Amino acid sequence: MKCEDMLAQLNEYVDGTIDPSICAEFEKHMAGCNPCQIVVDNIRQTITLYKNGQPVKLPAPFRDRLHSALRQRWRETHLKP
Repeated sequence: MKCEDMLAQLNEYVDGTIDPSICAEFEKHMAGCNPCQIVVDNIRQTITLYKNGQPVKLPAPFRDRLHSALRQRWRETHLKP
């Protein structure tokens, strides 16, 4: 398995929804590929932090500016003439 192949199926691997035979290929690849080990570890840590995190209330002025910027970006991207 190449790194590109692994990255293409990474979400399924991390979620545990990948075919067991492919999972074995992932494990074999990662045993010899430190960059892929780091990617998988970072994703798992991010998921753990997200699941354990608490919502943060944004200050109203910041929230309003963020929403405005996101709306503007969406218009620029999706409402092209």
